[in-house]
This record gives sequence, C-alpha cells and structure tokens, in this order.
Amino acid sequence: MKTVPIIRTDRLLLREPMLADWPSFAEVMTSDRAKYMGGPFSIASAWGTFCHGIALWHLFGIGNLSIELRETEQCIGQIEINQGPRFPEPELGWQMKIEAEGKGYAFEAASAMRDWAFQERKLDTLVSYIGPENVRSIRLAERLGATLDVHARPQDPGDLVYRHVPGRQ
Repeated sequence: MKTVPIIRTDRLLLREPMLADWPSFAEVMTSDRAKYMGGPFSIASAWGTFCHGIALWHLFGIGNLSIELRETEQCIGQIEINQGPRFPEPELGWQMKIEAEGKGYAFEAASAMRDWAFQERKLDTLVSYIGPENVRSIRLAERLGATLDVHARPQDPGDLVYRHVPGRQ
C-alpha cells in the first residue's frame, strides 16, 4: 500500500478523503456544477467516482485529496491526479464547492498537488481535461502554467487537453 500524503499550504490542508467528505463531494457531483465533468451524476455514479479516487492511492500511488480550509476545517472540494482506463494520461483535476470559488483555493490546491506529483512521484507531465465551455477551469489551467496540447488524446470527445510540465508554473 502506498502512503497518502498530507500537503499543507498557507490556507489549505490537502488530506486523505474521509467518509465525512462524501456529502460535499456528492453535492458537487450531482449538481449542475458537474456538467463540466460529464455530469450531473447519479448518487451511485458519484459514489463510484469518490471511491475511485481513494482506490487510486493503493493502485498507483496517486489519487484524490480533500481540500480542507485550515482555519475552519471545512471540506471545500477535492484535488486529484486521476489515472486508469478512463484517463489516457495522468490528469490533474479539481472540484470546488460554489462558495469556495473565486478565492484562489483551487489555484493553491492545484499548484501544491502538481508540484507534489512532479517532485515526489517524479511524473514527467500531467494533463487537465477541460470542456471548452468551462472558462473558469481553462483560466485556472493557464494560470497554473499549462498550455493547450492539440495533439494529446482527450478523455471525452471535444475536451481540451491542457498540459502541465515541471518548471512551467
């Protein structure tokens, strides 16, 4: 079994998901907010996705981390590196509760997770699969230093693929 990291930033604690995080995750994944991720999803599909991110740690040494505000200990979203049959390449992805948007939390969490993946797991590259209508995520990927890779295979038809490489932040 591979160790699940704990990553601390100035405002956030990125930690192993707990069952107590499930309601927050389900809220996002069953809502219209999930339209950018192929949803909204049924409760059963959302549960499968939640468990997938946890299982990835044991299978690949990467996976989902819950994003917790250090000040309040509130779970505000998830940050992940996905891998497996649904993902052509390891993917840096994020989901945030609506009340956490616009405060820089996603950037802070994604930067920390990306840097951890490059430094600790020695990954050469990551991608973010983003629907072309998801302007906020496109801006976030670009702010993270990712660039559009028109030659990469998308996860779903029509997805844009933004590539993250070490040193480009």
